[in-house]
Amino acid sequence: MAEIDAALVVKLRKMSGQGMMDCKKALEENNGNLEDAMTSLRKKGLATLAKRADKQATEGKVICISSPDGKEAALATLCCETDFVAKTDAFVATADVMGGYLLACKAADGVENLLGAEKDGKKFSDIITECVSKTGEKTEVGSFAKFKIEGAGSIATYVHFNGKIGVMIEFETSTQEVADNEQFKLIGKDIAMHIAAVNPLSLDKSGIAADVIERERAIAADQVKDKPANIIDKIVDGKMNKFFAENCLLSQGFVKDEKVSVEKVLTDAAKAAGGTAKIKRFVRFAIG
Repeated sequence: MAEIDAALVVKLRKMSGQGMMDCKKALEENNGNLEDAMTSLRKKGLATLAKRADKQATEGKVICISSPDGKEAALATLCCETDFVAKTDAFVATADVMGGYLLACKAADGVENLLGAEKDGKKFSDIITECVSKTGEKTEVGSFAKFKIEGAGSIATYVHFNGKIGVMIEFETSTQEVADNEQFKLIGKDIAMHIAAVNPLSLDKSGIAADVIERERAIAADQVKDKPANIIDKIVDGKMNKFFAENCLLSQGFVKDEKVSVEKVLTDAAKAAGGTAKIKRFVRFAIG
């Protein structure tokens, strides 16, 4: 067995974040080859991940980042099993570098696409593996989405103070001046906060799945089955209108003033900025 230089052990420890004994053992098993020893430690991480594949990753952190010009933004969740690990240096460091991979990923969504994204010659899946090898706990990307503005518009983002709920909205505006208006930006942030708090099912009723509508209509009909037959449909329609108003973002009462709809708040903000605006899409990710 080759004699392992202490300086080499220290170097591997700095590279991997593993304990001195684990690093020494890995170097001994690989005849002092630093790269092979690093691979061995990473394989240990993969083994840990496989062993804990059935565990639930219900803790973690929402990661959100925007490009310098504001034309791109990405949102994702980095999940682990326990709150303790979510606060460790290894997990926090992984979360810190994740933003760069979000922007480097060329795909608009898909966890596998993010895991395959490369930065400085290293895939994000390798970063995850290294984190697992240090914490011994399952770590994974739960959700991922990326927005890119093609014309006039803006992207508003919001991450709740607990780091476990994040929202991203794309606004399409009549001119870029509307999107860049400071008051309009504030309203955009407020709408993102509204989504975080209220969790709408969709932008409008066209975005609600047909089976959900059918289920809700059946429930409403069952609730009024003892009413006169000639008014049942009208009552059910009323209940469905209430369901849409409560669950579709544009028709919801704004969280800061429930007497006014989100759609009107947006319309008024755009008008004050000299134009028009609409919400093109939004995503809301939550951990736990």
